Amino acid sequence: MQTADEQPLASGVGAVLRVLDRVAAQTVDLILPINSSEILGKLTVRLDECRYLPSDPSANAYAHVTVTDPAKPQSNFSAWMIASSPALSALDHPRYDVWVVRCTLP
Repeated sequence: MQTADEQPLASGVGAVLRVLDRVAAQTVDLILPINSSEILGKLTVRLDECRYLPSDPSANAYAHVTVTDPAKPQSNFSAWMIASSPALSALDHPRYDVWVVRCTLP
């Protein structure tokens, strides 16, 4: 995968995802390895992949995240999230906001 300006992206070994619980008014950071998941209330948050620019790993992260809700299988979320533009691909859930903060490096 390459960015629009043709800079190659490196793969991280995991990612830090930030979760806002709107009901409890609390945030928590999930540190997930690639291909792992965490249960968050009734949701399952899975990190499929995380990529970053090797020239500046803290500048941006691109994470493919899948969020499932067993009670509402038709409303599953599976998309790339971009750390610098969290609203570009946002999870639409009444209680939780989830966004990528950064990739974890090898």
